[in-house]
Amino acid sequence: MKEAVSLFSSAGIGELGIKKHGIRIVVSNELLENRHTLYRNNFPSTECIAGDIWEKKEAICKAYEKLKSEEELFLIYATPPCQGMSSNGAGTLLKGIREGIKPQIDERNRLIIPTMDIITRLRPRWLLMENVPNMQNTLINDEHGDFVNLMDYIRNRLGSEYDGSAKVIACADYGIPQTRKRLITVFTRDPDGVNYVKQWGHLLTDQDKLEPVTLRQAIGDFPPLDAVKGKNKNLAFNPYHFVPIMKPEKHWWMENTPEGNTAYNNQCVNPQCGYQYNGIHIDQQTDGIWHSNAETPIYCEKCGELLPRPSIIDKKTGERRLLKGFHSAYRRMKWDEPAAAITQNFIYEASDNKVHPDQTRVLSIYEGMVIQTVSDYPYDFHLNGKLISNGMFAQILGESVPPKLIDLIVNKMLHIKSYLENDFMKTE
Repeated sequence: MKEAVSLFSSAGIGELGIKKHGIRIVVSNELLENRHTLYRNNFPSTECIAGDIWEKKEAICKAYEKLKSEEELFLIYATPPCQGMSSNGAGTLLKGIREGIKPQIDERNRLIIPTMDIITRLRPRWLLMENVPNMQNTLINDEHGDFVNLMDYIRNRLGSEYDGSAKVIACADYGIPQTRKRLITVFTRDPDGVNYVKQWGHLLTDQDKLEPVTLRQAIGDFPPLDAVKGKNKNLAFNPYHFVPIMKPEKHWWMENTPEGNTAYNNQCVNPQCGYQYNGIHIDQQTDGIWHSNAETPIYCEKCGELLPRPSIIDKKTGERRLLKGFHSAYRRMKWDEPAAAITQNFIYEASDNKVHPDQTRVLSIYEGMVIQTVSDYPYDFHLNGKLISNGMFAQILGESVPPKLIDLIVNKMLHIKSYLENDFMKTE
């Protein structure tokens, strides 16, 4: 049986794509105990070591060395947090360094150091890392105090024995019904894997792409829900098909919002007026920083009636004012496109592009699971016999990578020789 080690495991959602292939995850490390409790429930044979990886790296290595089989370690799967920056941000830091100005580095970015300590000690055949796209632009100060690009640091620590690369992947290109983009980093010392990477540049190529799956295809035939009491759940359809109840005023905003649009652009609903040309909500940019539009009207410019737009009574002045928010807030998704990326805030109507296309509600927990492809794999979401809270559902789904993507990548690792032969034949 092939074996793996998982670092920064969270609740083990991404690892479902590893587990599917019969790979045993020998050791897992996660900082947050509640995430690791869920992990233990779903990966009972895994040695779960909770705590800071700086403090636990020796325990992780020793646990693997004690529990491993005679077969070499097949995979290390790691998702170290990275507070990445734009290319401009990285350039500013480098300029400051050259001028002798010591920059402020987020210590979380340096978690790659103990990660690489573990990787270089255990020497997996394959290394798979997943993170935000801007990870490739991040600078860290290494063990010697030198400031280096994080991806260069990984390559240097691995040495010439490994070959690989990082690539920004759009999940929608691989049969996942959302627009999520992630940086997928793959390195290998497998001889066939090295040859494949040299030929194609990365493990995932255009030949692996699948037809986009739209929101309609993913959840279009699910029973309708409404974010009001008595209509906000259908547990007979699925135990996770439920949504939070919306406050009446927010419900009014959203029930008047067309598919693909934001409640900030809603027009007059006064039957005696119905004026459709009130100013719309356009974000403003000042000195390279985006700001939400504070001048968007909340009263009809023709009849003076309140528009169904996000607004609130100011407690200090007693006057109604526009709620601060960008044009992506209180926005309905589109049926015939993949969903926006599932985030930890997908259960809130103010979150970016998370309101159902034509029902007055956010996505249900089950719909979030489907869009994140978690529903394709068995997983127990209970802690101490009780279903986890809505908030924890949102957190673990939002911070995870779709397991279908990991499934695809691991399948390719396992069959790299046949992929290599078939792909080379196609190029001849």
